[in-house]
Amino acid sequence: MASNYHLAIWVSFFLTLSTLLSPCTATTRKLSALVQQQPLVLKYHRGPLLKGNLTVNLVWYGKFSPNQRSILVDFLQSLSSLQSPPRSVSSWWQTTATYIGGPCTVVVGSQIVDQSYSLGKTLTDQKLATLAAKGSKGSKNAAIDVVLTDADVAVDGFCMSRCANHGSSGGRSAYAWVGNPGKQCPGQCAWPFHQPIYGPQTPPLVSPNGDVGIDGMIINLATVLAGTVTNPFDNGYFQGPADGALEAVSACTGIFGKGAYPGYPGEVVLDKTTGASYNAIGVRGRKYLLPAMWDPKTSTCKTLV
Repeated sequence: MASNYHLAIWVSFFLTLSTLLSPCTATTRKLSALVQQQPLVLKYHRGPLLKGNLTVNLVWYGKFSPNQRSILVDFLQSLSSLQSPPRSVSSWWQTTATYIGGPCTVVVGSQIVDQSYSLGKTLTDQKLATLAAKGSKGSKNAAIDVVLTDADVAVDGFCMSRCANHGSSGGRSAYAWVGNPGKQCPGQCAWPFHQPIYGPQTPPLVSPNGDVGIDGMIINLATVLAGTVTNPFDNGYFQGPADGALEAVSACTGIFGKGAYPGYPGEVVLDKTTGASYNAIGVRGRKYLLPAMWDPKTSTCKTLV
């Protein structure tokens, strides 16, 4: 299970940032001009990937509003939408088709709403797995069971070492968890829609759906979904140790557009009416900010803008 990959992301982020801000920055820049950067490589470890028709079942844990649920469901329905406007969510997801095994088509399956906090407001990994198992009961297709926890639910490691997570049960059944960071840690898990807790305190971007927590969840949901289909059982595509792996999107952390660097998400599109920033359009005209994904054809982090 890639349970600690967000910790690896933040360590990498701040080590890079400290290098950029150190007194030796000028010297480092001169040296970097003389050394050609090596391509980013995610090794394929010969394990099975999730391909073909894939059902995503949802377990809503907490008091998500209907509007919040619709934002997230619209994103999932956009992944394999036949609508292909410029910078579409589906074109972002199509990068997963370039990994060994071909394309993966996503449909939304069952949705379970647990507003009574049946397992309490403090969840362990074991409780997350228990909740995830509720999503796939009766499912015949290959599936990912996704647990979405609301802003008032504490999850072990949330905000401290991870913003989301994916794993498998019995080596075959894949599941994922994403938490709402809006109240607990927007600086860690909803950047760039909130100022980071460390580093340059540049003004945050305006979230495209007017909800920092939910738009932060979209970024983290996109990250774990891409990681799940390309490394579902810890023997697919990844870089580094299996228990702290950098995967399809987490290897490209902090990159949303061209010219990105630590503390700057890169060039994105600005909605002139709302002032919101985005780089992808989904069904029903929804706008999202999606992270870069590693492209095995070019060994680079691919962005939509």
